Amino acid sequence: MSRTEVALPTPEGDGRAFVFKPDTGAGPWPAAIIAMDAPAIRPALFEMGERLAAAGYYVLLPDLFWRAGPYPPVDIVAARAGDPAAVELFGKLRASTGVGRQMTDVKACLDFIAADPDARPGKVGVTGYCMGGSIALRAAGTYPDRIAAAASFHGGNMATDDERSPHLLAPKIKAKVLVAGAIEDRSFDDAQKARLETALSEAGVDAEVSIWEGCKHGWVPSDMPVHNPAGAERHWRELIALFDETLK
Repeated sequence: MSRTEVALPTPEGDGRAFVFKPDTGAGPWPAAIIAMDAPAIRPALFEMGERLAAAGYYVLLPDLFWRAGPYPPVDIVAARAGDPAAVELFGKLRASTGVGRQMTDVKACLDFIAADPDARPGKVGVTGYCMGGSIALRAAGTYPDRIAAAASFHGGNMATDDERSPHLLAPKIKAKVLVAGAIEDRSFDDAQKARLETALSEAGVDAEVSIWEGCKHGWVPSDMPVHNPAGAERHWRELIALFDETLK
């Protein structure tokens, strides 16, 4: 697959993103955005962009930590173990974004896609992982007229008591929604799952919310310690089926 680094204009300056396009056929292609997980931009996410592009999609992967400046890959295992350097880097990156900035970056992605003739005009799909899962849902509720499908895999904090919790945007969502939670995940436990299901159902959203047995938080990217190959392949099957149904 082809991968091109691009600049995303925002009110705070140019963000960084990567575009992936299919190697075969001619565009324009239906477009999708990948909302990254907390370990940030790295080869494993490029693999995912390439895999989705190979399925016939124009893919945009934004670096949601671009405001922090250049950075090395985050060692999430070391950070969780308390390694000072890893903890400091992870804290710096996380502090560089937030709900408002994330939605600013999503809008920049949508505008970039709309201006690129290689991307098919119309609504796009969004898929998110870890922190990107809540971003995908929040994007669908913030830009309902521009997003046709939103997927969250091992996402966290999607139905909390926070006044900005994504589940509160359910009445605004027009996209078809797929949420696949992880087992033993304190950031998306049974209570959050039930709250999210109720919010989406009461809002009339076409949605599926489930917890995937045997899959722990972070199971999709190939470089994560809990990577689950079978679960990752199931994710690809269900994600591509969702996008094919809503975008093609």
